[in-house]
Formats: sequence, C-alpha cells, structure tokens
Amino acid sequence: MDFDFRSPRNTMATRRRVPVRWRTWLLCSLLVVLFASLLFIRPTVTETEAHSSAPQEPLQPAAPKIRKEIIEGTIAPGDTVSALLGGLFSPAELHQLGLQSKPVFPLSRLTAGQPYRLSLIDDDFARFEYDIDRNDQLIISVAEDGFQIEKVAIPYTIVTEKIHGTIESSLFEAVTSIGESDSLAMNLADIFAWDIDFILDIRQGDSFQALVEKRYRDGQPAGYGRILAAEFTNQGTAFQAILFQDGKQRPSYYDRTGQSLRKAFLKAPLSFSRISSGFTMRRFHPITRTWKAHPAIDYAASTGTPIMAVGDGTIIKKGYTPGNGNYIKIRHNNSYETLYLHMKGFAKGMAEGKRISQGQTIGYVGSTGLATGPHLCFRMTKNGAPINPNKVKETSADPISKANRASFNELTTELLAQLAGQPANRTASTKTAPTAATN
Repeated sequence: MDFDFRSPRNTMATRRRVPVRWRTWLLCSLLVVLFASLLFIRPTVTETEAHSSAPQEPLQPAAPKIRKEIIEGTIAPGDTVSALLGGLFSPAELHQLGLQSKPVFPLSRLTAGQPYRLSLIDDDFARFEYDIDRNDQLIISVAEDGFQIEKVAIPYTIVTEKIHGTIESSLFEAVTSIGESDSLAMNLADIFAWDIDFILDIRQGDSFQALVEKRYRDGQPAGYGRILAAEFTNQGTAFQAILFQDGKQRPSYYDRTGQSLRKAFLKAPLSFSRISSGFTMRRFHPITRTWKAHPAIDYAASTGTPIMAVGDGTIIKKGYTPGNGNYIKIRHNNSYETLYLHMKGFAKGMAEGKRISQGQTIGYVGSTGLATGPHLCFRMTKNGAPINPNKVKETSADPISKANRASFNELTTELLAQLAGQPANRTASTKTAPTAATN
C-alpha cells in the first residue's frame, strides 16, 4: 500500500546510544577540570605593574664610609713636630699648635725613643698621643677654636707581685736569674743605698724579697711601678723598707719603726761596680811609681757608667786638670764636700753654682787625667780635712709624723705580713700611673 506521508528517520536511533552512567562521569570530570583551572590560572601581573600599584619610597643615598687610620712609631733622633705633622697642618697652624702646647708640654722637648700614636680620619688629623715619660702622656686633638691639649696619666693595669731571691755573686745577677729586669735590681739598690754599699757589703747568701707593682698596657708588659715594701738581708742583718706618704710630703721609704731610710749621703756614687783601690794614707801610685796618700775610694766601672751625687748640694768647681782629668766638686753643707775625678764627661746642664739633688747624675765614668783605666776616684772632706766616706755616720731624715703614725703602723703590719707569706702573691687593679713609680 502506498502512503503519501513517511515519517522522518529518528537520528538518535541511527547513532550509538551512550549509557547514562558514562554521561554522568564525563560531566563530573569536566567540572573538576574547570574548578582546577580557576584555582591555578590567574591573571599575569608584570613587575612594573606591581611596583606601580604601590606607593614608592624615595631612594636614600648610601652613607659615606669613614676611613680611619692609626700610625704608631717612636720619635727618631732629630724629629720635630713639623716633621711629624707638617703634612697635615700649615706652618701657621703648626706655630699656633706650638704656642698652645707650651704651657702644657713644650713640643721642642720631644725625646728620641719615646712612642707616639697618630690617628687620622679620611686623611685628616684627629688625635696625637705622645708618651712624655713612663707616667704621663701628651694628647692633642682638634677643637672648635684650635686644638685641645692636655697632659694625662697613662692608664695601666697594675699587678702587685711578690718576688724573692738569693745572692750568689751580685744583686744584679740574682734579680735577672729569677726572670726579672735589671732595672728592678737598680730600684732595690736605690731603696737601700743609704744603709748598704752594694759594691763592698754584699756577700754570698744575702737575700731579698719585695712587693712589686708590675705594669701592663694594652695587655703588654710595660715595666715596673712602685716597690711597696722590701726586705734585704745583708750579712745576717735584715733591712726593711715601707713606702709611705706622710701627709703632703712626697712618698718615701721608712723602716718598720717609722724612721726614714733617707740620709744625708748615699753609701756609694755608683750603683754597681767594684772597689779597685780603697781609702788609705799610703798607696803606691801605678803611674807616678811613687808612694802617696790616697784619701779616696776608686770605683772601677765601665766607661760611661753614670756617676751620682751622694748628697744634695751645689757645684763649686767643674773643670779639667792633667792629674784629675774631668772633675766636679760639690759642697753639701757648711762641713762636707765631695770630689769626683777622671770623668769621661759631664751630664747635661752641669755648671758651677748649680744646685744638685742626691742621686742626680752629674757625669760618667772615664779615664781622663792620670788613670790606668776607666774608674771614678771619689773623695770626701769634712771642714777641709779628708775623711773616709765609708766611716761617715749620718742621722736619718725626719721620721713619720705623730699625726700619721697610726696609718703607717696599719700599713706596715699589712705589707710585712704579705712579705712573710707565700712567694706567689698576686693582686690586680686598673689605674693610672702611681705618683711614686720606680724606673
């Protein structure tokens, strides 16, 4: 049978039908991918855009780096302040520096061998430090109106230590054998110089002990400070010394009873030497080959050994004769005079009329005049008559005052107890240079 109408072919019927469960799975997968895309895919922002979106701080210029330099050295022979600082200041500024420094410390007195320290900032002067001596230093820095100049005590770390030793041949050898400097031997000899002749009196078996300040500067040894107390046993007799300042007087040494060790005359004009000829009224002269009186003591010593005045006084003669060589004569009071012969030369500033202090260097051992070798011929007279210097009996200086006797006794008990203790006693402190330091 023929029909004019034919229904269209169902397309879904001609395709392969997808099961419902698979359609659900595909839909879920698409949703997962879409969600992941939203999480990880973000708009790209350039670095320029990011910075432009936030307010920018103005760039700060880098701080200039300050360059510091420290120059350390020692004053060379002939050095002047112009040689040291001439490249930093004009002649006019150096002149002003000299004028300003003169009341504090004259720059013309810079001494060869003394250390200095120059600080620069960006090649400009900042500070100059100069050690005047073992105790004080000069400090120069820049100020608004020129220079700031001051003299200050050198800061030291002080370690107080007990030292002790026994004499085998000399005090010098005994001190150096225990690892100490020979300058300490000189200091000990100076303390007991009024009671012990370290040339004539020393014997094997003599002993010493002392409480000594040792100085340290920037962690390095810097010599000795004061000897606070000392004891020297000579031929069985113990001599003790306590450093004490009695009121406004200068610190000085006293024995345990408060009597001053200082006397009118030292026992010898040389620290270390040997006697080559003693006091005698009859001696065979090695050059003239005749018998002559020798009212003097000859001290044999190396050429150039310093000669000390044995007492305070005034130079009344200084000169040269063919027999005496270079000589100095000192009047000590209305009674005593001393004569020092055969010197190599005189200490700086020696002149007739000059006042001399006990222990001051007046010249140096030599062999001028009639002398077979370097030595000092030392003579002493009383009221014009020659006397044996070793026989002079002198009274001590003033003892401890009554006002300070209790303080002295307390200090003496403490220091002598330390001397009697164990050898290795050490105490430390940091302070400026003591007022009575030894060399």
